[in-house]
Amino acid sequence: MSRPKATATQMIDDDKVRVTRFDFEPEAETGWHKHGFDYVITAVTDCPMRLEEPGGTSRDVLVKAGESYRRSRGVEHNVVNNGTSGMSFVEVELK
Repeated sequence: MSRPKATATQMIDDDKVRVTRFDFEPEAETGWHKHGFDYVITAVTDCPMRLEEPGGTSRDVLVKAGESYRRSRGVEHNVVNNGTSGMSFVEVELK
């Protein structure tokens, strides 16, 4: 079954950072990707995410509106909206 794709809206892309807003309908996904930079996300809405990881594993996390987290480059995953309403977050990649 094919999932809808999240909408990625690039807000800034310069020599220091790339800032992208991601908007997901229920069950929408980013698609598999590997992060080339360290990054921070900040949830705009509550974000009930399913993180699909290499090797067939997945885990469910809830990032509440206004919360942030940081990860290092090299993270590989597919992010899926595991909730029943839209979700949005802003990602800042540190170049």
